[in-house]
Amino acid sequence: MTTVSSDPTIGHLEDAPVPMWRQRTKIFMANKLAIASCVYVIVLTLACFLLPHLHPTNQTNQATAFGTPQNAAPSSAHWLGTDSSGYDVLGRIFFGGEYSLTLGFLAGFITIVVGTLYGMISGFLGGIVDTAMMRLIDAFLSIPYLFLLITLITIFGRSTTFLIAIIGFTGWWGNARIIRSDALLIRNLDYAKASTSMGANKWHVIRRHVFPNSISNIVTVATFSVADAILFLSALGFLGLGIQTPQTDWGTMLQAGTSQIQNGYWWEVFPVAVVFILIVVAINYIGDALRDAFEVRLLER
Repeated sequence: MTTVSSDPTIGHLEDAPVPMWRQRTKIFMANKLAIASCVYVIVLTLACFLLPHLHPTNQTNQATAFGTPQNAAPSSAHWLGTDSSGYDVLGRIFFGGEYSLTLGFLAGFITIVVGTLYGMISGFLGGIVDTAMMRLIDAFLSIPYLFLLITLITIFGRSTTFLIAIIGFTGWWGNARIIRSDALLIRNLDYAKASTSMGANKWHVIRRHVFPNSISNIVTVATFSVADAILFLSALGFLGLGIQTPQTDWGTMLQAGTSQIQNGYWWEVFPVAVVFILIVVAINYIGDALRDAFEVRLLER
């Protein structure tokens, strides 16, 4: 015999909608690679910023470094050996990572902010304004990006602040086109038109409708922008145009190590290469998971 509960709240609890943030968290947590990537990014970031202070190694004074063996193989004294200047490789990976990650996150932040604002304004205003703004981006995209970076750095120098600015303010063109496509779609939807017909100005519609409904692409593009910034900094470092000494970055370390690997000093290349590749792949996995988490079709109604 089936019994029916007399408590009227049970049915309401079962029918209560699951909060959107909880659904998105569940979707993100279901991606095990993304979880592992988050752990790796957090651990590496903490290591880069904390270990050089908790376990200091000389990374700035070459004269002092000459007191240690050059190109020494991994040992209990130097877990990943030393490089051609006598620097401890493990300590140098974290030392260079501090600059690589700082520049990557700051340049990525600049990229997504500028690209989002530009793309939303262009797509929402439309017409001749959109055409002019997009033709300007087409002109920028016609210039090989790495060649542009090399030219600007050669002319204006390569201080850390300038590297952050130049990568941040020249890497947003593709992002703007992605955000623009969202703005073009959203401005023609019923709720955006209804808001306009009720007297809302364009900036109100952008702030209350276009931006919230573009957050999926914004978050996804933001994570990829950080990975791209780290990649471009490393490319410049590999070409000898990275952060100036005594600071260093992963690309500069790879460039210095390649001149020694033919002598069998593998520890000057492979460890930093693994760390560098894994951070870029991890950020991309996080971006993929965030894109799924913000995908409306995967959310419950």
